[in-house]
Order: sequence, then C-alpha cells, then structure tokens
Amino acid sequence: MSQVADPARFARAIALFDAANSEDPRLDTDPANGEAVPKELLYGRRMSEMLSRFAPDAPEGVQLAVRAQHIQRWKSPRDSYPMDRAGYLQWRTQLYRFHADTAARLMAEAGYGEEMIERVRAAVGKKGIKVNPESQMLEDVADLVFIEHYMLGFAGQKADYTEAKWLDIVGKTWKKMSDDAHRFALSGKLRLPEPLVPLITKAVGA
Repeated sequence: MSQVADPARFARAIALFDAANSEDPRLDTDPANGEAVPKELLYGRRMSEMLSRFAPDAPEGVQLAVRAQHIQRWKSPRDSYPMDRAGYLQWRTQLYRFHADTAARLMAEAGYGEEMIERVRAAVGKKGIKVNPESQMLEDVADLVFIEHYMLGFAGQKADYTEAKWLDIVGKTWKKMSDDAHRFALSGKLRLPEPLVPLITKAVGA
C-alpha cells in the first residue's frame, strides 16, 4: 500500500476501527483458519485486503475509508425501518451517515485533522460516486468483496430468485463499478464464486 503521512496515527485509527467492529455480536467463519470472528471485523479486513490487490497505491483516505465501510453496522438493523422500498431507502441513507459519523469520531480520536476526516466521511457516506474518485474506489472495493466473499452465500439465502432476478442483481452491481474494477474482476485476479461464474458471465455479457 502507498505511504501514509503519519504511520503511528494511521495505525491508531485502524486499531480503533477494528476495536469498534470487534464488538459485533454476530460471528462469521474466517476460511483462512476456521476461526469464528466478529462479522464486521472480518469484513473490514477483507476490504483492506481487496484494496491492496486492486489499488495498492490507494491514498491514505481510501485506506481508512475501506476499513470503516461497515463500521458497527449491526447497530442499525434493516428491520428497524419499514420493510418496503421507502423504508429501505431511509435505512440506507441513515446507515451511510452513521458509518461516516462513527469513522469521523474515531479518526479525530486517533489525531486526524478535519481535512482528512472530511475526505473519509465523504467516501464512507457514498458521496459523489462516479464523480469523487475516492468514493468510487471504495464502491469498487465493496463490490469486489461482495462478489468474491459474499455473493455465493447471498445466493444460498435466495433460492427462490429466478435467473432473471439474478441477472438484474449482478448487472446492477456491475454498473456501479468503474472500468478499472471491471478489468480487475475479469483479469483472473478476483476469485469468482465457481457455481455462479456462468451467471456472472451472462450478466456481464448482457
């Protein structure tokens, strides 16, 4: 990864993000060692690992933002809002703000100034995707992590989805990604979920 201005400060921020995510009561299994790990802690690590492969020279703000992408997400469950389209949009808007504010508070605690905090707040809050390069890079990494680590599990939970529904989901994910992320996904550097390769290939081709 690219150099950061103050390695000790950066390490403090990452440690604070990870400590916050270590409070997640939900556990996920890390296939690397079979250990049960707090779900959002594992997600944050996967985001950083993907960034190191996709954009090893990413700026410091993006390195921080990807680690804080889902920070303490369990504190704002989807079912706390109406289970309809309007409720989903309300939940998502509030969630982005919550993640951005939490990351900003912890960065200030780590010693970051307002300029870097606002950069990370904008990226984590999904401000200016397709316009703000740092927001777009975070979106790319999130989509790549979803494809590699979570799409297959999501498919297992949605056995009633038709092929047309899945083509729509994959197509919408693809449209959110940059051309650089498209090239990375198709280069062989992304570990595609083998059972879904035909579906992904068809969706991308469409």
